[in-house]
Amino acid sequence: MLPCANLDLGRVDSPSYVIDLAALESNLELLAHAQRAADCTILLALKGFAAWATFPLLRKYLEGVSASGPDEARLGREELGKQVHTYCPAFDEGSLRTSIRYSDHVIFNSPSQIDRFRAIIDEHASDTSFGLRINPEHSEVDVAIYDPCAAGSRLGATKHALMKANLRGIEGLHFHTLCEHGADALKRTLAVIEDRFSSWLDDAKWVNLGGGHHITRPDYDVGMLIDMIRELRRERRVDVFLEPGEAVGLNAGVLVATVLDVIDNDGRIAILDTSATAHMPDVLEMPYRPAIRNAAEPGKLPHSYRLGGLSCLAGDVIGEYSFAEPLDVGDRLVFEDMAHYTMVKTTTFNGVRLPSIALYDPRDDSYRVQRRFGYEDYRNRLS
Repeated sequence: MLPCANLDLGRVDSPSYVIDLAALESNLELLAHAQRAADCTILLALKGFAAWATFPLLRKYLEGVSASGPDEARLGREELGKQVHTYCPAFDEGSLRTSIRYSDHVIFNSPSQIDRFRAIIDEHASDTSFGLRINPEHSEVDVAIYDPCAAGSRLGATKHALMKANLRGIEGLHFHTLCEHGADALKRTLAVIEDRFSSWLDDAKWVNLGGGHHITRPDYDVGMLIDMIRELRRERRVDVFLEPGEAVGLNAGVLVATVLDVIDNDGRIAILDTSATAHMPDVLEMPYRPAIRNAAEPGKLPHSYRLGGLSCLAGDVIGEYSFAEPLDVGDRLVFEDMAHYTMVKTTTFNGVRLPSIALYDPRDDSYRVQRRFGYEDYRNRLS
């Protein structure tokens, strides 16, 4: 069943992100199965999904979070209260010390950062496990902006950089090469890692396989993933961590929006109370065309529209769609798969208000708004 399929949209603020707790729990159950079967640890990547009102549910299934800096680390520690693994492309002393305060694992991006902070590593070696992100120089991602292994990438240390590195105090290796990929892409990556970084794997206590694993996608080969992790643990005698973000929130929520106006300019244009640039920026960055419930490709159904956002950015266009009936002012539209990489990336550009955040449980038809945003949220980001 589609998330929020039975929710009466008349109960919903507009615009509003609505997380379907049953769909979210279904994802978590699958992730927990993979975690048990592979004897690994799966962490929630906060960069993809950080709706902390759902953390009491996540706590039942996952072992912690991965963070990208001190603020995410603090959120994970204070709101989830389990393991926190923090990686950042570069720390200064303050951000490193704060990250260590809230983290079980801290991962550096380069040997030069390890050299710079050697004294801090030694100071905290007894209670924090330190790691290094490696760059296998093996690309699986087609979209350049999301490819951490593209030529000239700033993310992770290459084999060449490791050849002359002093890794004293470093217990683990971290890599991230995937984005919405299947287990086959991880298999290819692991083959490269084994070939290029074998000697460093010999010294590692743990390996973090990063994120981008689309484990909860219907066609994902969970069995292959389990077998690969089991083999890695057996052959290398390491603890294994994964940190998916999108897989946690995949198809677990929607964005409800309303038509504010319909105009004509080389075709029909519907202006909504939401925004691509402010509320779903991956539409412009990726780019991609989000699915809308009961809509189709332009021309497939009788009434076609270009859907535009509320900001003054000329390119704030969500895409072109067709509908069985003409759109009117006040009509509600439901954007699918809007739980991940939306709330965490929103802005108040133009003073466009952030969508409300709500939780819906179809099992008892309960609906509650967790947060509404107003003028103060815009004002307090500025000074």
